[in-house]
Formats: sequence, structure tokens, C-alpha cells
Amino acid sequence: MLVTDRVIDELGITEPHEIDIEAIAWHLGAKVKYCQVDGCEACILGGSDKAIIRVSDKVRRQRQRFSIGHELGHWCHHRRRALYCKPEDIGSLGAGKPTAKRTEEKVADTYASNLLMPWKVFKPVAKQFKSLNFDTVTQVATAFETSLTATAIRLIDMDHTPALLVSYGPKGRKWFARSKSVPERWFPRDEVHRDSPSFDVLYGKASESKTVCKIEADTWFDRYGADRYEITEQTRRAPDDSILTLLVIKDEAMLSDDDHDARGWSGKRR
Repeated sequence: MLVTDRVIDELGITEPHEIDIEAIAWHLGAKVKYCQVDGCEACILGGSDKAIIRVSDKVRRQRQRFSIGHELGHWCHHRRRALYCKPEDIGSLGAGKPTAKRTEEKVADTYASNLLMPWKVFKPVAKQFKSLNFDTVTQVATAFETSLTATAIRLIDMDHTPALLVSYGPKGRKWFARSKSVPERWFPRDEVHRDSPSFDVLYGKASESKTVCKIEADTWFDRYGADRYEITEQTRRAPDDSILTLLVIKDEAMLSDDDHDARGWSGKRR
């Protein structure tokens, strides 16, 4: 059992609206204070069994909730230390050289996700939606009062649908998450392809994708034989001039362990 599941059970939480992060923090011995926080977005200070979590009062509610969950993760795993978390430390999946600091922040992020979107509550809600698109993500995010990004990642981790979630900025791919059912050979391109509608969303003035569109897989995957397949894409704008793109795979041949492409299969699929 996850540490967070024990907390959820102790408080008898069974529905999304019952996930009161301030009450959970109090249950764990931490008091939450919203205020101006200089030099960081959130921090936790405490002793053996009591702590104070200071959270910026300048950020969105969803971000505040995740920040509190993140600090509680530090409280659980890195107690007896003063920890100050900058915005880039919380919920960041960006690539970079592994360090002790990055590892600690990832542990805290995972704790926050498990606390705010516990599987025993999250999965029944998510399974009510047959399709994975940003409408689904938005509705689930509203139910759990979590951000679009955190919720989309959770749906990918759940393997709701064979899919990838990719973040791109002006300098290229920042990070991506891939469902367990999607073979590792499907690795997204470093840059958004010009043929993708997402290109104009990122670099131009195009609006976000309100609907899901079909596109050839080689637009997103630089792999021999990818042009034989079609996938769907949908894009939303994210903070810091970046975009989030959902790539959904429906062709069973793409999900097969039998990799025809590697053996030189040629010709476009009709």
C-alpha cells in the first residue's frame, strides 16, 4: 500500500470533492499558510511532528493544491530539513542531468499526485470517459481540482488509452509521458513537425485544437515505416510559451510487440 493510500483510508476519502488538502495537511501535522513567499513558490518548516507549509498566494488554486501536496511529500520523505521549492521544482518533468535535488523533487511530485488523485478514487472517475482527449482531461481535472497537465499525466500513467503526452517549447521537446501499452519504439520527435497543426499553435497565432484531428504517424515519430499509420493529435497551450499535445494510438499494429518496421517493411498502409 502506498503511504498516501493509508492517509486516504484514514480520512475515509472516497470521492474527489472530499480531498481537502488543508485538512489532509492538518491530519499529517502540518498547518497551511497562504502568503507572499520570497524566492520560492512553497516551503515547509517543521520539527519532529509539527510543520508549517507556506504557499504563495499569487498562484492558481490548482497550483497551490499541488504545491501543498508536494511539500507534504517532502514532510513524509525528507523530514527535519528546511526545503524551499521554486516553481521549476514543483511538477517539472523537464530533461536534465540526474541530481539528488531532482530525485527528491520527483519523489515529492509523485507523492502529490498520489495524494490529490489517489488511484482508488481517480480510476472510477476516469473510466466513465471512453475517449482520451482534452475535454476528458478538463472534466477530470475539474473534479479533482488539479491542473490540466497533472491530470493528463495521471491519465497517461493509468494507461486509460494508448497515448503519449508531449510538451514542446520554442526550443523543442521539453518532456513526454507514454502509456505502458505503447511500445518504447514510438519516441516523439525533438521538434514539432511543420505538417502538424500544433506547429502553428506553438510558433504562430493558431488557436488551440478544439477537436481531435487525424494525422500520419511519421509527422510525430521519426521512424521508418511510421508513414503507414495514422494517429490522432490535439493540442492545448500551456504556461511559458509551451504546448501540450495528446497523441492517441488506435491502430493495433502500432501497439504490437512484433515490430515489422525494424525488419524493413515498406509501403504506405491504406
